[in-house]
Amino acid sequence: MSQREATVKRKTSETDVQVTVRLDETGGTSVSTGVGFFDHMLEQIARHGRLSLQIKAKGDLHVDSHHTVEDVGLALGQALDEALGDKAGIERYGHARVPMMECLSDVTIDLCGRPFLVYEADLTGKVGEFDLELAEEFFRSVATTSKMTAHIELVRSGNQHHGIEALFKGFAVALRRAVAVTGTGVPSTKGVL
Repeated sequence: MSQREATVKRKTSETDVQVTVRLDETGGTSVSTGVGFFDHMLEQIARHGRLSLQIKAKGDLHVDSHHTVEDVGLALGQALDEALGDKAGIERYGHARVPMMECLSDVTIDLCGRPFLVYEADLTGKVGEFDLELAEEFFRSVATTSKMTAHIELVRSGNQHHGIEALFKGFAVALRRAVAVTGTGVPSTKGVL
């Protein structure tokens, strides 16, 4: 099997982002976006997704972190899509229910080639300098450019930090299961994803 990895660069008047994903490698993760709590959540995707991520982003943080978070999501989703190639042999579907103390997330993804997001999490305010409402923007961006369908729900909430972390960890575990190579052909009756 060839290396499942990709590097994507995205530069706009608002951001300059570079993302490298290696699906079959752990460790070597380095994340720097200028938004501390967001970095921590991206590191959770690498750790619990059992993949390697290198993310460097500079954005217009003097405005707010919206553009940075959104554009990192767009670049990450594109890198995931490119790293998966024709998706031959992957499991395709991934599901995880992940507790984080009193909080519980439920995440299901389908690497089907059809971008769609259902996001249900009543999280507002900030953790550190991270606006919690930006989590939905991040996941929408990833789903769009990776061409995945994702259902992301915070089933039980409590502490905001725990809630958002449960969502990111749940996404990571579901992604790990979906990208796992368990066969040989493309997992679709259409023959393509």
